[in-house]
Amino acid sequence: MRFYRSIYIFLVAALAVSCDNQMGGFGGPVYDREGNLAIDREIIAEYLETAPFDSLYRIHDPSGVVIIVEEEGDGSRPTSGNVVYTNYTGYLLDGTVFDSNLEDVARENNIYDEDRNYDIFSFFIDLPASQGGAIQGFSMGFKRLRSGAKATIIIPSPYGYQDNENVIRVPANSVLVFDVEFLGLD
Repeated sequence: MRFYRSIYIFLVAALAVSCDNQMGGFGGPVYDREGNLAIDREIIAEYLETAPFDSLYRIHDPSGVVIIVEEEGDGSRPTSGNVVYTNYTGYLLDGTVFDSNLEDVARENNIYDEDRNYDIFSFFIDLPASQGGAIQGFSMGFKRLRSGAKATIIIPSPYGYQDNENVIRVPANSVLVFDVEFLGLD
């Protein structure tokens, strides 16, 4: 009886190891970060060809995040663990505003929520949102800016909300655009 149990355990283990690794640890599909990043790089390049930005300069980060500096700051650049303070407006490539910490912008774009506090947004650089951070692309973009800057940060979906279908007003795999005013850091 032990012999058959040992063979059964061996076969189950062998089957588990040999299965194609297209399923995540909890039975769902694995997110294709590199594939989506390649698609988004092309989408962003096309967008930048026609999008009118008045800028001092552009930074094309190796990650795929694009930072368009409109007004240079004179403060420090944040590093991991710093707290950044900012005003922001987030929109999709078609111009649809999906979020802002500015009440007037939220009202103008019919996304105002009376239960929300429209205060200066603060987040920790390089920490996940569950620990006081923001989406990864925000940290990547702000690390390339000086405090006091005004800029637009274009974030490929792997560094935004990926394929999450539960983000209000943001379709899965969306490239995100944020107009930011970098108010300061701690």
